[in-house]
Amino acid sequence: MKRTIVIRRALLTGVTLSALLATTAACGDDMSGMDHGSGNSPTAASSASEQTSATANDADVMFAQMMIPHHRQAVGMADLASTRANDPELKDLATKIKAAQDPEIVTMTGWLTAWAKPTAAPEGHDMHGTGPSGMPGLADDDEMNKLKAAKGTEFDKMFAQMMIVHHNGAIEMAKTEQANGANPEAKALAAKIEADQAAEVKTLQKILDRL
Repeated sequence: MKRTIVIRRALLTGVTLSALLATTAACGDDMSGMDHGSGNSPTAASSASEQTSATANDADVMFAQMMIPHHRQAVGMADLASTRANDPELKDLATKIKAAQDPEIVTMTGWLTAWAKPTAAPEGHDMHGTGPSGMPGLADDDEMNKLKAAKGTEFDKMFAQMMIVHHNGAIEMAKTEQANGANPEAKALAAKIEADQAAEVKTLQKILDRL
């Protein structure tokens, strides 16, 4: 009888031990999975943070803040051409200017928001130019009022002259960004602006020469 009890106890102990080992192994698998998750989370979060806030220095911020109002004026001038211009080639170029610069305004505004910077240009900032806030090539209120009042060939000549100056100012700003900026996307856009507007200056000059 005693022997039977001992055998039963040994069997029960073996079953209990097996169950305990199985439970421990399962817990080990679960904890292993938890370890993997906790180990990857900081890295994933850090990587995501780096992607959403790419490196941007003061030159990048200034480029976007100043180029946005600069582009807006060019778009405004292009809008005037749709009803006041007489030359078909000039009207077509004005349409292309608006189509190119409107999306760039949206892009640069998005950058400034992502960088947690104001989208408005700093008041009275000296950009070593001659227009308002020192922005190179920006037309003043008097020039814009004269352009709005002009029509036909008079408008075409004035538009071409003003846009050449305006584009040359944007090219100057774009070169400064390429030299001093740090953000790859901002520098790439600056290079595009320089190339696009340099080509448009040549077209505007040809139009002006035959008017």
